[in-house]
Amino acid sequence: MESPLNIILILLLLIVIFLQVRAYLNLKQKNKLILVQSREIKRQIQEQERRNKQVGDLVHEKQQLIGLVSHDLKGPFNRIFALIQLLEITSENLTPEQLEYMGKMHQIVADGLGMIRNLLDNRRLEDQGIDLSSEPLNLTSILGSLTKNYRTLAEKKKIQIHFDAPPNAVVLADKLYVYRIFENLISNALKFSPENRNIFISIEKIASSYEVRVKDEGPGISKEDQTKLYQKFQRLSARPTGGESSTGLGLAIVKALVDKMGSELRCESKLGEGTTFIVTMEESDTPIVRKKSAMAIN
Repeated sequence: MESPLNIILILLLLIVIFLQVRAYLNLKQKNKLILVQSREIKRQIQEQERRNKQVGDLVHEKQQLIGLVSHDLKGPFNRIFALIQLLEITSENLTPEQLEYMGKMHQIVADGLGMIRNLLDNRRLEDQGIDLSSEPLNLTSILGSLTKNYRTLAEKKKIQIHFDAPPNAVVLADKLYVYRIFENLISNALKFSPENRNIFISIEKIASSYEVRVKDEGPGISKEDQTKLYQKFQRLSARPTGGESSTGLGLAIVKALVDKMGSELRCESKLGEGTTFIVTMEESDTPIVRKKSAMAIN
């Protein structure tokens, strides 16, 4: 007959075996559940990757389409713009009404060209960037040329552009970048300024830098809108005053180009008091090298 101690030991052994079997079955069940969950997670990841690829393909297709359309439109717009300028030069026989329509056409075409340039710049920045090629540049000469170009459009809105700069303000920068930055800033100042106002463009030496200010007498920008200034396709509360179009890309491109040059962009504005954009660029220690004419006689 079994002793009580042996019976207790047998019972304990059976309990241990039972607990081990139950633990094994629980572990097997958990492993099975983990495997199922792992497969589900893998399936979801693959589905997300497939969707991401579809979205990426659609974005790429959209950018390609925008680039193609913009590039194809640029040529005809440039030709129309040149014809309008030619007609304005020989406008002595036009009636006041015809001159007014000519002015509106000039403004619309210039506006369209600006939009196309911004769309193409945005595509280049998103795809591979715009190559940076720095050289000593005379800001006074560049800003003077741009101011002269925009005065014709400004006159059509009865706006005066004032330009104040030292004779030579030399910076080390990319010529294309500088032109696109200030084309956008001056164009914006014109676009959001009411008739019979002023735009002030100035260059000032500050220590070892030059500050370029583009100031308008428009409606100003609210504090809330200033937090969204440089976001792409962002429409702010202020609206163009002459029916001009706006893609919401101009300031985003300006910010991207300024940052890439290692320069600084600031905005000072109050509602009802106009807006000033300030671009700060380092002075160049390298003088501007005048290129010799290829027709020089030895």
